[in-house]
Amino acid sequence: MGSGSTPATAGGTRGEAPRSASLTLRLALSVALVILGGGTLVALAAFAYGRQAAQQAYDRLLIGAADQIAGSVSIRGGAVSVDIPASAFQLLSLAPDDRVLYAVFDPAGRLVTGYPGVAIPAARFANADFAGEPVRLTRVGRPFSERDFAGEVDVVVGQTTRARDALAREITRSALLVVGLLGLLMAGLAAFAIRSALAPLRRVEAGLAVRDSRDLTPLDVAVPREIGQLVATINRFMARQARQFDIMRNLIADASHQLRTPVAAMRAQAELAAEEPDPERQRAVIARIHDRAVGLSRLTDQLLNHALIIHRADAAPHETLDLRTIAIGIVEEIDAPELYLDLPEDPVACRGDALSLREAGKNLVNNALRHGAPPVTIEVRGEVRGDGGRAVLAVRDRGPGMPEALWQGAAARFDRTGAVTPQSASIGLSIVAAVAAAHHGELRFARTPSGAFEAALLLPAGGAS
Repeated sequence: MGSGSTPATAGGTRGEAPRSASLTLRLALSVALVILGGGTLVALAAFAYGRQAAQQAYDRLLIGAADQIAGSVSIRGGAVSVDIPASAFQLLSLAPDDRVLYAVFDPAGRLVTGYPGVAIPAARFANADFAGEPVRLTRVGRPFSERDFAGEVDVVVGQTTRARDALAREITRSALLVVGLLGLLMAGLAAFAIRSALAPLRRVEAGLAVRDSRDLTPLDVAVPREIGQLVATINRFMARQARQFDIMRNLIADASHQLRTPVAAMRAQAELAAEEPDPERQRAVIARIHDRAVGLSRLTDQLLNHALIIHRADAAPHETLDLRTIAIGIVEEIDAPELYLDLPEDPVACRGDALSLREAGKNLVNNALRHGAPPVTIEVRGEVRGDGGRAVLAVRDRGPGMPEALWQGAAARFDRTGAVTPQSASIGLSIVAAVAAAHHGELRFARTPSGAFEAALLLPAGGAS
């Protein structure tokens, strides 16, 4: 392949959605198949009904003719005598294109009068061939019991099937015409119904098409209940995208605000160190640069952790966890000499993301180690409430803690004035508050009866989330 070629994805060219048959076409084909299948069944039923109706109509004429001929049979001198009435054939003349045949047989099966070659049917009605043409036969018997004659005389009357076949075809055509008209009407109604049913989807499409690419507000379109879940899913997706965009905007704004000053200070001190001729003073300046670098590294880590935690709030699935395991993991990662654990014997269960909870706990511990007084204790406990209780991950230290008047705003992303807490503490508490919100919990500050300062992460206990 040439250097300018572009690989294609499985669903089509890159950037295009996979193509499939439209919903309108699928519905139209489904309706067409239903109409075609129903029409075929109706056509077969119409054909069967037409043949049966024509058969019954002309069979009645045959019976009528055979009964009249049988009524004209008499016994004279011990022999069968037949005086065939003209009215018998007048009935059959209603089918002028058909040939008529008849035969009269004595009790011994001998032909008395009629067409030779006509056989006596075993049943009352029978289909047969006569002179190379299909015929329909009927048999009527007339019993006699006289002094010089006893037995049954059989009268057989037949007719070719041209008229009854034509009548069957006419009935079938009429039925098919009605079915065809009804099919067209149903197709029109189905097309109208499909168009009406898909109208809400077109409204959703129009509502999205006219939007600005930066507009991620919920889609407000009146739709039926069946499509409401689709619109709700779209709105949830846009809400997640809006949160992700907010994370990126906040990260950029925070990094710009928080990193500009320390980076500028490090640059100035580096220039000062490069120009300082006194080795002792130069080492002191380099030590300050190192301290600022460590602080800048910590600040950068917390900025990135904040963005990661908020991202995981939408992306990471929650699972059932034991908060004791989270606390043990925090202690193993921090490994501070004056950090202690206070764990119950029984598990303290909650649902959440282990990484997010561990990061939140680490931030609480780091704040206590930097800004509190040792010893620092991580406690895991359960609290009973009317709605099922809470699982608590608390961090205590012996320092004075922040003033109670500042507790409510302590979880703001940054304290830009420096009045609430040191900068790194504000970022850490912001991370903890974000994790609490993602787990339907809260961040709580308190002073214990022993005078210690406690920052606690409160989560719904057990499977509640």
